[in-house]
Amino acid sequence: MLLQGTLVNVAAVIIGCLIGRWSSRLLSSAMRQTLMFGLGLAVLLIGLQLALQSQQLMIVIGSLILGGLVGESLGIERRLESFGKRLQKRFSGMGTIAEGFVSSSLLFCVGAMAIMGALQDGLGGKPTILYAKSALDGVAAIALTSTLGIGVLFSIIPLLLYQGSITLVAELAQTILTEPVVTEMNAVGGLLIVAISLDLMGIKRLPVGNLLPAVFVAIGLLWGFGLA
Repeated sequence: MLLQGTLVNVAAVIIGCLIGRWSSRLLSSAMRQTLMFGLGLAVLLIGLQLALQSQQLMIVIGSLILGGLVGESLGIERRLESFGKRLQKRFSGMGTIAEGFVSSSLLFCVGAMAIMGALQDGLGGKPTILYAKSALDGVAAIALTSTLGIGVLFSIIPLLLYQGSITLVAELAQTILTEPVVTEMNAVGGLLIVAISLDLMGIKRLPVGNLLPAVFVAIGLLWGFGLA
């Protein structure tokens, strides 16, 4: 079935959010804070593992600079926060909607498993990568929802659009997303995940949304310089 892997992924996030919403009532404020710090450390490790795989450091730097300029011009962070605040107003009293939506959307969408899993699904293979990702995202959704609230649930919208789009154009994407391209995309995405971890641990909030185009700028730079 088309999009089977992504639909399973979305279902896992929904189930995780429901469990997290229910379990939040059983956790004290101190327990939720400790849980969030632990999740932040785990997310930091994931981001560093991806970032350290880079073989083209200048491509990563260039992607972040150019991608940041594009993202700032488009006001991606502002638009994400605006959407989150509208959700916050609609579901007031259910946690930090905006932060939950932005943090979880980036966490679920950025990374090798999202890209390669969607490609595997679109090319007709059994979506085993997305099945594994679904389990991880489901656990993360429990932790995030128990601390940040129901805003995490709305991350299924960008998750469905992002992975679903890659799945639908898998044949074309496969020719563009060569192994070196995926490696550097993961490296850039890994740094964005590191930034998310800093926010989750309450260390520093960075405008990660405005840096999202960097992941795709890396594709253009690698092909432009003949490194793909």
